[in-house]
Amino acid sequence: MSWLGTAEKGRAGRAPSVIPGPGNGTGAVPDLLPGIPRPREPRQAGGVAAEAVPRGPRMSPRVRPWRLLPTPAGTPFTFGYALLLVATSLVTEYADPALVSELLQGSSTDVVHLAQAPLLVLVASALWIAGGMTSAYAIGFLFVLTALERRIGGLWTAAVFFGGHALATLATELPVAFSVAAGRLPESSLHRLDYGISFGVMTCIGALAGLLPAWLRWPLLAGAGYLAVTDLLAYVDPVTDWGHLLSLALGAASWPLLRHWRARRARPAPLLGDLGHPALRGVRTY
Repeated sequence: MSWLGTAEKGRAGRAPSVIPGPGNGTGAVPDLLPGIPRPREPRQAGGVAAEAVPRGPRMSPRVRPWRLLPTPAGTPFTFGYALLLVATSLVTEYADPALVSELLQGSSTDVVHLAQAPLLVLVASALWIAGGMTSAYAIGFLFVLTALERRIGGLWTAAVFFGGHALATLATELPVAFSVAAGRLPESSLHRLDYGISFGVMTCIGALAGLLPAWLRWPLLAGAGYLAVTDLLAYVDPVTDWGHLLSLALGAASWPLLRHWRARRARPAPLLGDLGHPALRGVRTY
């Protein structure tokens, strides 16, 4: 008999090998093909199947009130900026009044200073708190910028704050310059004292609202809008009050950009073997 017939005979007379297991009534399962790993059953410590362990109620996340305030590690931009504002507030409180008046006048974003040194006064005007450390905007600065920085980071928070501060300042002071040139306002309006962090805080409020759930978003916007409208109706400083409304609108206009960037930031990094990875694009597979 040829070697082929011997092999066929041996193959026909061989019983299928079995491996002990729960696959059939005898506790045995057919042998698997070579090179194919046998699937494992999910098990936990002690040899108990995972499905047999009852799951308890999911624990709710712990409330950490200290995260509402800035910290050096968690929110470095807000923390450092807050320390700077505390220092300048102490200067306005205890320094010589003549020196304080000179510093505030030099930091004012009025039309004259904006025409002479726009970048300098736009930065310097945001170093002072109009109304002191106990004002509503000072308190809002701590909570709003802390919450915003924990969601989008320090660089984006600084961009939102100073972007809103600069744009709202220019949008309110340029009409003053045109009105003076047209003779509708006196020339003294070119030297009006204008400084503070309120424009930046209102912009951050508008931006933060877009990153919050709806049950927090709309009350926050309604409260900030009510504050700005009531101040505008009082007609004490209409230029600044219009700037507050504009700042809030600028913050709300940044929602699509911030949401898109936050979604990209939360997206997991592609694996090295993923063909969507930039380094592997264009690689031909066979």
